[in-house]
Amino acid sequence: MGAQQDKMYCTRYLDGQGPPALIDQANGDVKGSYAEVSEGSQPEGQMTWVILHRDLPGYPGDNTIQINYVFADGIQTDKHPNPGKTFLGMRTLAYLPDNRDGRRILGLLNKAFYQRLVFTVATNENGEDMVTWADIPHKTTPDAGKDRVQGTRADLDI
Repeated sequence: MGAQQDKMYCTRYLDGQGPPALIDQANGDVKGSYAEVSEGSQPEGQMTWVILHRDLPGYPGDNTIQINYVFADGIQTDKHPNPGKTFLGMRTLAYLPDNRDGRRILGLLNKAFYQRLVFTVATNENGEDMVTWADIPHKTTPDAGKDRVQGTRADLDI
């Protein structure tokens, strides 16, 4: 894209005319021309969760929901940067408190995952295409502060 086209594209975002937020897409709260957007660019993967009998910082007395995300290596589709080429898979964990808010966030993350909005394929600094996080922040270490869960909650707009 040329500089003028880039500026126009950025201006559309600043004016609120860019693509809708991922959570709006996942919740089906999108109106107008983006209403048909129901699936992101996330490759095939698996999301599972278990309950750990320990609390997270800032959530004393609540158990912990551990979310397991697994993506095998694969071939990129037309939704990815280099269709037909390989990408590196990923295994990662995320954590939520096992309470009302945590279970609500888990439900929204599950919905977003199956609409392919949580991860994407991107090129890293070494030039390798790999699965990476999209726009929804996660608490990826159990000892990180309470603010990471609140950040996920804020991005999911609940």
